[in-house]
Amino acid sequence: MRRIPRRLGAVTVALALTAVAASVATADEVGPATPGPERVFNGFTLAALNGATQPSAQESLEGLLADDPFYEEPALTGAEKPGDILKSKKVKVIFSGVSPGNVEGYKLMYVTTGNDGRPFISTGVLLMPVDGKPNDQRRVIGYQEANDSVGWNCHPSTQWTGGAPLDGSSWSALGPLALMFDKGYAVMISDVGNDADKKPHGVFAGKFGGHAQLDGVRAALGLREAGLDPKAQVALFGIAGGGVGAGFATEMAADYAPELDIKSTVLEGMVVKPREFMRVADGSVGSGFALATLLGLEPWYPEMAVNAKLTPAGRGLADAFRTQCQTPAYFGTPYLPLHTLFTSGLSPADEPAFQQAFDDNQLGRSGTPRGKVIIASCAKDDSFMSLVPARDARELADTYRAQGADVSYQPTDCSMQRMLTDLYGWGTDLFGMQTIDQLDSHFS
Repeated sequence: MRRIPRRLGAVTVALALTAVAASVATADEVGPATPGPERVFNGFTLAALNGATQPSAQESLEGLLADDPFYEEPALTGAEKPGDILKSKKVKVIFSGVSPGNVEGYKLMYVTTGNDGRPFISTGVLLMPVDGKPNDQRRVIGYQEANDSVGWNCHPSTQWTGGAPLDGSSWSALGPLALMFDKGYAVMISDVGNDADKKPHGVFAGKFGGHAQLDGVRAALGLREAGLDPKAQVALFGIAGGGVGAGFATEMAADYAPELDIKSTVLEGMVVKPREFMRVADGSVGSGFALATLLGLEPWYPEMAVNAKLTPAGRGLADAFRTQCQTPAYFGTPYLPLHTLFTSGLSPADEPAFQQAFDDNQLGRSGTPRGKVIIASCAKDDSFMSLVPARDARELADTYRAQGADVSYQPTDCSMQRMLTDLYGWGTDLFGMQTIDQLDSHFS
């Protein structure tokens, strides 16, 4: 028998060990199970389309004006607890001028907790399918949309009652909601603050978003008119900006809302490290969203003093953004180098006054997630939609596993090639529809 040269043998062993390490590194990665069109256009969806009606002119006008007196806040007494309902009312669900006949809706105003630990008011909308199933048998989803709007009257309770018809976050939620309603889920979508509050919304403050999501679920379970089981099994779902809130919600749930029976959390395309997101998004198609992120952090981090650091042109743009919905405003400034808006000439990623906010909003540091976790994000940084570094999502999955969490990491293909050759699959995975069956399997 020929002897293998010692050097060659060492190389062979090294290659073998490398292959084993690579297989271990990818063993926990699960390719997305993209649902076919027949799954999205399911029995519930077809019934919704076939039974849809057109709202009256008055109902449509009221939805578009978004001036519902429901949003007027009562004074808090100090005796309220997180999740307490301050107001509720049944509403007609209206989206893009159409009212589906098989969706029941309620607006809720409830108590949550600000970043400073004090009581704060949020609103939201509870949506349930009308499918003959008793409401007390439904599982409940706490949903946070890809809603990055800093302005008012841009948020879900307005979107699903006839307002903000162009906002992209509600359109991206249509597919996931169709799959959720087909499974009979009740879905509570938080506004992350009072939708009619004209002060800039702190939508990017992760702890506030997490509190608002958990307390929205508490409020939905406590709404007698809805008839949900107060001990219903719960899952959390968040995408993009909403994924940050959902990430903090699952990390904080054991301490903040231990009574909730959270079985699963889906985090789709979320910002894991705000500083790294700033570096990637600055000067990209997502420049507007990067600027909005700063403005959505500032309400809870006033030391950022964003306007004081901006040029006159930068201040004008920021002031406009603070009153706008994400569509079309944030899409209107692609490829803008953000350092040109700052008098220092620095990228916002390097601005000293922003570092505390960036550190405070990094996922993976606030506790061990409740239930199982599904993380889905672009596998590579090879698309104009790859605004979150691929390594950040992988590292978050590793961080959660090290804490003892059961995590499924699902890298998705959001490349330009797939967008051009398989637009349906590209969009389906980008909006999180491929995660719903796995989420469903986590319910007992």
